[in-house]
Amino acid sequence: MHPDGGGGAIRVLNVAEKPSVAKAVAEILSRPSGGMRSREGRSRYNRVFEFDYSIGGRACHMLVTSVTGHLMELEFDDRFRRWHSCDPADLFHAPVRKSVPQDKQDIKRTLEEEARKCQWLVLWLDCDREGENIAYEVIDICVGANSRLNIWRARFSALIEREIHEAVQHLDRPNKLFANAVDARQEIDLRIGASFTRFQTMLLKDAFVLDDTGDDRNIILSYGPCQFPTLGFIVERFWEIQAHEPEEFWTINCSHTSDEGTASFGWIRGHLFDYSSAVVIYEMCVEEPMATVQNVRNQEKLKYPPYPLSTVELQKRASRYFRMSSEHTMKVAEELYQAGFISYPRTETDNFSPNTDLHSIVREQVAHPNWGTFAQRLLDPEARLWRNPSNGGHDDKAHPPIHPTKFSAGESNWSDNHKKLYELVVRHFLACCSQAAVGAETTVEIDIAGEQFNASGRVVLAKNYLDIYRFDSWGGALLPTYIIGQQFVPTTLTLDSGVTRPPPLLAEADLLSCMDKAGIGTDATMHDHIKKLLDRCYATKDANTRFSPTNLGEALVMGYDEMGYELWKPYLRSMMEADMKSVSIGTKSKSDVLETCLQQMKACFLDARANKVKLLDAMGTFFARSSRHINETQNSIEAVRPCAACNESEMVLKRRPVNYPPVHPFYFFRQIGSVALFSCLSFSFLSSDW
Repeated sequence: MHPDGGGGAIRVLNVAEKPSVAKAVAEILSRPSGGMRSREGRSRYNRVFEFDYSIGGRACHMLVTSVTGHLMELEFDDRFRRWHSCDPADLFHAPVRKSVPQDKQDIKRTLEEEARKCQWLVLWLDCDREGENIAYEVIDICVGANSRLNIWRARFSALIEREIHEAVQHLDRPNKLFANAVDARQEIDLRIGASFTRFQTMLLKDAFVLDDTGDDRNIILSYGPCQFPTLGFIVERFWEIQAHEPEEFWTINCSHTSDEGTASFGWIRGHLFDYSSAVVIYEMCVEEPMATVQNVRNQEKLKYPPYPLSTVELQKRASRYFRMSSEHTMKVAEELYQAGFISYPRTETDNFSPNTDLHSIVREQVAHPNWGTFAQRLLDPEARLWRNPSNGGHDDKAHPPIHPTKFSAGESNWSDNHKKLYELVVRHFLACCSQAAVGAETTVEIDIAGEQFNASGRVVLAKNYLDIYRFDSWGGALLPTYIIGQQFVPTTLTLDSGVTRPPPLLAEADLLSCMDKAGIGTDATMHDHIKKLLDRCYATKDANTRFSPTNLGEALVMGYDEMGYELWKPYLRSMMEADMKSVSIGTKSKSDVLETCLQQMKACFLDARANKVKLLDAMGTFFARSSRHINETQNSIEAVRPCAACNESEMVLKRRPVNYPPVHPFYFFRQIGSVALFSCLSFSFLSSDW
């Protein structure tokens, strides 16, 4: 980045994604000179901080303010926003617009007023696709007020002095491709979600009693292109469990006790489902029970530390170790990041750049009462404990893996979950930089009457990373000593029966793994899709974080499954996410991706609507039919035309109420408060009791 030429201090408008980030950036940058001033903007939640600073040797007067996430919303034009205003299929090509909602107009006015007085705009939004999209929303507002702005991008991963000063001294340009990818995703999700949500809500809530109170007026049966495949994983596992038929099996177990201890040998065959065959083999072993040691293998085994921490892995491990929901994990991680204790918590990267000073990160943890001693050992060359972290093979080119950025022994205002998550991040990082655990594993193979059995045992020789990573364990029983050719009579030799068991319900960590593997959602949105399933009552989560579908969730998946279109499967969304990635790297255009995806999904929608009886039949399996009149207009276009009286307001075609004169069976209708305006061809009249 090269500063503009000319004399005088440059007025620089800096915009962060959240008020807390704006305050942190301003405090860090203003420390060398001091004298930071703060004043209110148009929005009382988004203050403006002022101070002097030098960028690239050029004097600057810095103004730092913020937005609160997305500044704009993507919406349909007004005439398509009412549910009965059009055929839901029209939403695949209805006009859309991006605008600032009313509740963020004050933020917009602050940006406009400050931009008019500045020469530079520096964007401090989160350095991922979503942050880049918000950056371009800010650019649109600011450039609209001052087209001469010189626009820069600050890229950082932690709210700490080193990173913030480095970011502002090496400014970059914003990435339009990243913003385009999010624009494509937003439009696809809006069109698909709105069309299917309107279709299934209008079809089903009038046909069935979905609420125990019988009041279904406020029920929204939402559909989301990420939400439904996520539900599909839950339902599919539930169906696997239901379809499982227990089957009895038989296995032969053997043990041998000596002065050194007891060894338990397992049957190489595993188990047999045929009882007669199992009995014949077992009787052969009983008749000739002498066991002969055929092989003894002693091997050194290594247990490697985990890869550096990505967002999905953080969510999975917090769920597994602490039973924290993915949503709460991200909330706590965001708070730790904003307070400067961990790096940016939304990242797909699981390998560190060679330029990262890992030793300095470890050095900051030496004073900690719990893991400081290990950190000191890690830095000691004579301990030979250090090992550069492994490369997990993923790099989002935006942020490093999640790691600690500041020492803390536990802040006074931290909750238990803040302490747990910070500890996990620190211990995980220290483990990544440590040598693998070393163990000695012994495997003994024996023969009894021609049948093979084996036993294994392990002893840990060097715990290494396991000394710090208390969440991992590794070990086993130490076997007695055996030599090849040795013979012995088993202490026990039994024929045991068992029953096959179904797989367990998906735990939250399992569900996140399914989503990650199939490319459903992003590291920053997966927890939102899971939460939406719970909020919509499509699924429930028990105390062990395992998910079950509700009747409603199962019925919806069953209906779409019967249609033959696997809208609840991950394939379609996986292709969409791949297309979005192609947009972000420039190999596909936003317009091409939108056209292809929406054509495909509109065909799915039309086919689903044509086969709506299958969705109705699936719902009928779980819910009682309603006595209410089913909405007749759910699959037809409700005409919209200008009011015949004023020629301005939009009128919707409605069937004539029975208590009105039989002038015409259909009327155009517009609600005005408690008054309804009707217009039929060349006449109109007011009614106060419709």
